[in-house]
Amino acid sequence: MTEDLTPAPTPALPPTTARVSRWSRARAAWPRLRRWVLRGLLVALVAPILVSLSFNVIQPPTTAVMLRRTVQRAIDGKRPWYPKRDIVGRAAIAPSLRRAVLAAEDDRFYLHWGLDLVEINKALERAERGGRLRGASTITQQVAKNIFLWEGRSFVRKGLEAYLTLVLELTLPKERILDLYLNLAEWGDGTFGAEMAARRHFGVSAARLTREQSARLAAILPSPRRWSPTGSVASRRAVIILDRMRYAAPRD
Repeated sequence: MTEDLTPAPTPALPPTTARVSRWSRARAAWPRLRRWVLRGLLVALVAPILVSLSFNVIQPPTTAVMLRRTVQRAIDGKRPWYPKRDIVGRAAIAPSLRRAVLAAEDDRFYLHWGLDLVEINKALERAERGGRLRGASTITQQVAKNIFLWEGRSFVRKGLEAYLTLVLELTLPKERILDLYLNLAEWGDGTFGAEMAARRHFGVSAARLTREQSARLAAILPSPRRWSPTGSVASRRAVIILDRMRYAAPRD
C-alpha cells in the first residue's frame, strides 16, 4: 500500500487571530515607514535651501512656467517648442526697467521678507467692502512660483509658496532676487526675460530701454500673453507706473 505523502492542509486561523496577526505586522512595519516619511520631509525642506543658495552664482536653467509653456506650445504646434530667453547681467538691464517693475509689481519690495502683510491686509479689506479679492503677490513670491510650482490655488500650493518665498529671502540678497525675476519673467507668448522682451517688443537691448518703454513692459506683467506693450491697456497702466517711477522705491 503506497503511503500518502501529501502534506496536511494548514488549518485556517480563526478570524480574530488573523486580524491580530495583520495588526502585528502593520505595527512592526510602522517604525520603518515613519523613518522614510521623516527622511522624505527632511529632503523636501532642505533641497529648496540648497537650490536657492546656488542661485547666488548661477541662473536657473529653466523654470516650472517655462516647462509648462513648452508643453503648451508643442500641443499647439508652435515653433520653437521651448520659449526664448537670453540671460543677461544686471549691468545689461536699464535701471529704468528695474524701477518700473518695482513700481508696477511690488513697490514695497525692500520693506518686506517676501510676504507683504501690509498689502495682504489691504486686499482683505477691499474684499470685505465688497470688492474683488485681488492677490498681493510680491516679486519674491512670483520668483518662487515661476521656478518651483505648478498652477493652481490649493492650500498645499499656497503653503509651499510661502515656505519657498521665505527660503529665497533668507538665502539671496534682494538685488539678486530682482535679477532672477527680470531674467525669468514672462513677457509674451514664448518670450522670457528682459533682454528677449526688449528685443521682441522694441527692437533694442534691455540696456537701451527708455523710461516709457520700461513702463510699458512692466505694465503687461500681470497678463503678458494677452496684453501688448503698445496696446491700450499698457498705455493706461504705463501712465501710473511712470508717475511712481519719479520716486525711488522705499527702503525704510
